[in-house]
Amino acid sequence: MTLFERIIERQIPADIVYEDDEVLAFRDTSPQSPVHVLIIPKRCIPRLGDAADTDQALLGKLLLTAQTVARQLGVINSGFRVVINHGPDAGETVPHLHVHLLAGRPLAWPPG
Repeated sequence: MTLFERIIERQIPADIVYEDDEVLAFRDTSPQSPVHVLIIPKRCIPRLGDAADTDQALLGKLLLTAQTVARQLGVINSGFRVVINHGPDAGETVPHLHVHLLAGRPLAWPPG
């Protein structure tokens, strides 16, 4: 069971900012910006490269949830970034697809 599955099951506490039947959004415990929220599907897909055509609606739901959370947290107008890491070279640390929503300060480009 991944760390995120344990959060979904409430075995590990999290600062949840949004939840519905398909997704959960919570504050990152090692934030990289003043607003740093992780948005995860409740059904485990290990990483973006493992998603299938049948996951299309859920993948769209993750991005629309990022929009909802950005609005809820008051950063929809100032700007926000969404990031999906795939694999160790990209910084992936939990094998459960997740979207990082970063905001609350100017974000440099290129990242990283």
